Amino acid sequence: MSEVIALAADHGGFELKNKLAEKLKSLGYEALDLGVNTPDSVDYPDMAAKLAHAIKDGKASRGILCCGTGIGISIAANRYDFIRAALIHDAFGARLCREHNNANVIVFGGRTIGIEVAYECLEIFLKTQFAGDRHQRRVEKLSHME
Repeated sequence: MSEVIALAADHGGFELKNKLAEKLKSLGYEALDLGVNTPDSVDYPDMAAKLAHAIKDGKASRGILCCGTGIGISIAANRYDFIRAALIHDAFGARLCREHNNANVIVFGGRTIGIEVAYECLEIFLKTQFAGDRHQRRVEKLSHME
């Protein structure tokens, strides 16, 4: 069975989310699409919550979130202590968010990133492993912040 990756977006990121879902499938992953699929306005915290619960409930191991800029939805996702969501703009960030921060959610701005860059970043995010070692203690602290 292939790894399940959850995707969710608000109205500002739904087109990018749909393209990323197709890319996931082409790479051999299973895409759990949590919506939305229209340009009708929705609240990005609600979409981040859907994805967080899918990961918490074991329906997906990692996730992809999209909103207009990626900022709001990443802030919302990071309210959950078991989510480490990284807003990514380039390949370097995609690699380091996994290697150093063990990010389990990658976030994109549907209005701020080109599709080819998003594809490249997604592929790097999916294949990069967490380096552990000195980074482990830092990541553990993220779940216990006051």
